[in-house]
Amino acid sequence: MQLDFQAREVTVKLVYYGPALSGKTTNLQAIHRLLTPEGKGRLMTLETRDDRTLFFDLLPLTVNTEMGLTVRIKLFTVPGQVIHNSTRRLVLQGADGVAFIADSQVAEVRANQASFKDLRKNLRENGIDPAAMPLVIQYNKRDLPNVRSEEEIMRMASQGKERIYLATATHGAGVADTFMGLIGTTWENMERQHKLTERFGLNEQAVMSDLRRRFGPPVEATKHG
Repeated sequence: MQLDFQAREVTVKLVYYGPALSGKTTNLQAIHRLLTPEGKGRLMTLETRDDRTLFFDLLPLTVNTEMGLTVRIKLFTVPGQVIHNSTRRLVLQGADGVAFIADSQVAEVRANQASFKDLRKNLRENGIDPAAMPLVIQYNKRDLPNVRSEEEIMRMASQGKERIYLATATHGAGVADTFMGLIGTTWENMERQHKLTERFGLNEQAVMSDLRRRFGPPVEATKHG
């Protein structure tokens, strides 16, 4: 979290992480599409032949509070290809929360596991305790054949503390839920660390309510947590 007293701005950095082509960029594109124009910045995407996003996507959102502070939320994605590990580590620096986007297809189990292990390694190399990083997990591509069953995913979810979401990002299903869940768990952590309500009058409910209002009618999705 960055706090600029002169500009009266609080900046929150959220990173969407996961294996190549799991739907990280698609999530940000769907968020951008679902949001009302109010306070919505431009979505920037850099594409290459070997991966959809070489560096990152940046989607800034702005929320104004009753105390006259501006909460600026910046969403980034990282490249999933193995060769871009240094870029992933760089983008993770200063992250306040992470959404891990897993591919639901059975054939992608090992890719998900390798990427999750890579996430924990890069957090540690950035001096961040992986256990202390606010994290949600999204199982994307639920519309495809040969995906892990909902029962299996929920059984795994019951063994961990992370909030789990099911999504089909190409259709927008589960995207807003994942984003709001990430904001919620991240804000809870920032409140514990920085006492945002007491020190700055930043009320979590007000910020969350403002963000929810910006999304259109919810698209049905299943979640745990």
